[in-house]
Amino acid sequence: MPVAEHVMRHAAERPSRPAVRGPGGELTYAELAAGIQGAARHLLRQGIGPGALVAIGVADPAELLTAALAADLAGATPLVGEPTWDAERWALVTGSLRPATRIDAPLPRVAGPPVPYDPRPADLAWACFSSGSTGRPRAVVRTRASWTDSYAPLNDLTGIGPGDVVLVPGPLVSSLYSFAALHALATGATAVVPGRRPAGLSGATVAHLVPHQLPDVLEHPGKLRTAVVGGAALDPDMREAAARAGVRVVSYYGATELSFVAVDADGGGLRPFPGVEIEVRAEPGASLGEVWARSPWVAEGYLGGAAGPLRRDSGGWMSVGDLAQPYRAGEVLRLRGRGNGAIQTGGATVVPEDVEEVLRKVPGVGDVVVVGTPHPVLGAVVTAIIEADGAPPPRALLEATARDMLDAAQRPRRWYVVPSLPRTPAGKPARALLTALLADRLAGRPAGGALRRLV
Repeated sequence: MPVAEHVMRHAAERPSRPAVRGPGGELTYAELAAGIQGAARHLLRQGIGPGALVAIGVADPAELLTAALAADLAGATPLVGEPTWDAERWALVTGSLRPATRIDAPLPRVAGPPVPYDPRPADLAWACFSSGSTGRPRAVVRTRASWTDSYAPLNDLTGIGPGDVVLVPGPLVSSLYSFAALHALATGATAVVPGRRPAGLSGATVAHLVPHQLPDVLEHPGKLRTAVVGGAALDPDMREAAARAGVRVVSYYGATELSFVAVDADGGGLRPFPGVEIEVRAEPGASLGEVWARSPWVAEGYLGGAAGPLRRDSGGWMSVGDLAQPYRAGEVLRLRGRGNGAIQTGGATVVPEDVEEVLRKVPGVGDVVVVGTPHPVLGAVVTAIIEADGAPPPRALLEATARDMLDAAQRPRRWYVVPSLPRTPAGKPARALLTALLADRLAGRPAGGALRRLV
């Protein structure tokens, strides 16, 4: 069933229930359903229907959702991008594909009878961009069922229901946030979509976010009952802080290409999301292996056959190269980062997330990113970029912590500080951009001026 059909059902049952709350105001389910129907009629009159790719870059998040759901109802494949992208940028990210239309303003509403459409679960119905933490974003395409059929198990794990108000505090170009908003609407909840600059919790009972946003919502939790946290490892201290604030945390690991892989619903560690099989494949004698998953939730691949980290074997297993410790069914999955982010230094392999986990505990560190920078003898050296919006912690304290808690190969040899880490639309640190800034800084180019050497 299209998400749009869920909206129609909720509109029939509870027309006055708030559906979307955005910067421009609030829409009830009846108003949202009418907007989707009218916009879908407009698309169909333009000849845009089943099989068409619709590029959507509308600034207002409520209008963006309306356009995406109208495309869904018309049988087209919506692809959400940034509202600032021009035709040249869209051409870059879609490659050889040519969207049937590009929507950068609210769609006209056309009057008429309900839009007839009989979708199939295997339709290529949703496309979304990978987070772009490395390289340019890639458009990932998936069947309708691979996304919508995961809603029920997610509700079982989180307790999200029609009475909830779900805060989605990020841009909908991110698959994490677009999934969160559409899941809320399919469930019959109220989706709060403030865009890039969320102001408060807006009465939210649930927040679907990334780890670095959790401290902000815990400062004044209000009615918040549950935080659904995806996208990166969650510090155990943060889970304890949430418990003190009366907020239950459900964290999960996944990827745009794989959707949900593992979930930690109680602080006991990551275990397979319902319907997911997990393998960690390691070379003989290796301490880490690649995570492979097989499930109904995985994507079909990249639009236009674009290259990317996704790999698939003949048995239907897929991987994006994430690393984990050896794993057996029934155990906790212990992730160790993305394989292509590992740092080779002097013959040793350093996983950045191991170093970051230690350094985040130092007072005064808002966040940290660890990357490798070139070295003529060692190949690369571990380099830490500290986020500190005030006075950074002394380098001596950082080095003392590294000596106490890290192996020699893991200890950063270069230290930099920045007031705010650049982030991807999904809220993850933009590692590729930081690596480029470091290269400019080491070469003495002006572009690297945002980074300051910590001495």
